[in-house]
Amino acid sequence: MEFLEFEVPIKEILDQIDKCKSIEDESDVDITKTYNLLQKKLVETKKDIYGNLSAWQRVQLSRHPNRPYTLDYIKYICGDSFLEMHGDRNVSDDKAMIGGLGKIDNQSFMFIGTQKGYNTKTRQYRNFGMAKPEGYRKALRLMRHAEKFNIPIVTLIDTPGAYPGQDAEERGQGEAIARNIYEMMNIKVPIISIIIGEGASGGALGIGVGDKILMLENTWYSVISPESCSSILWRSWEHKEEAAEALKLTAHDMLKNKLIDKIINEPLGGAHYDPNETFKSVKENILLFHKKIKSLPKNKMINNRRKKFTKIGNFRG
Repeated sequence: MEFLEFEVPIKEILDQIDKCKSIEDESDVDITKTYNLLQKKLVETKKDIYGNLSAWQRVQLSRHPNRPYTLDYIKYICGDSFLEMHGDRNVSDDKAMIGGLGKIDNQSFMFIGTQKGYNTKTRQYRNFGMAKPEGYRKALRLMRHAEKFNIPIVTLIDTPGAYPGQDAEERGQGEAIARNIYEMMNIKVPIISIIIGEGASGGALGIGVGDKILMLENTWYSVISPESCSSILWRSWEHKEEAAEALKLTAHDMLKNKLIDKIINEPLGGAHYDPNETFKSVKENILLFHKKIKSLPKNKMINNRRKKFTKIGNFRG
């Protein structure tokens, strides 16, 4: 387990617990009392740290290297029923954007999401979770496929943004994202979007137009990352913590401003402390909201989806 800077007190206690166990294994000394005290201190320290997280600390947790990614959720939720589908039928198969069919309790879903890597090699293979135009076009192709066969859609978002390279811009990155936003407003099947990690800029919004928008507790959703915001306003990344607070990008900020529909609670310390519990919560919420949305007439569902986004912000004539 890797620890972030603000988690160092937890690491120190865990090291003490390991040392106690080592002493017990190597001698006949009874360390039960010390062990119990350390366990109690560990719980209290976790509650103190994770109960008072700043916006920047939540951003750090959303990027934790041990945090589960899109395919982890899909494999748990769907098991062996998931069938990945590839390619945009035009340029190539973007490895940063994955999608395919899977079942939950005999109900088929089209799962689409951004995928990061677990080590240097797979991070490069997945382009660090940054999709190119062909990734968004693949996502739209799968959405249309789902619409044709009346299959609900689930999008899982975890991206630092769309890929900003020259080749992506040459192939129409902006148009691909804009096209997805436009088309998702009109798709005639339920769409549930869940931010499971980072939700940055148009890269997230390109698969983020849904009837219901959910966020895991330690995730963020914003037009720009704190570092980029800091570099624009202060010409330096040193003010990233201040930028994170100002952007109001946490799940609690999003819910307060009525930009999302629900926060999915995570285990104490983050999703990586108990991935299975997190997967279970996500699965339950997918089924819950699908049941609510599918009961609506299609015209009303689409109108509600459009209103959800068009009422965001203030407009002056």
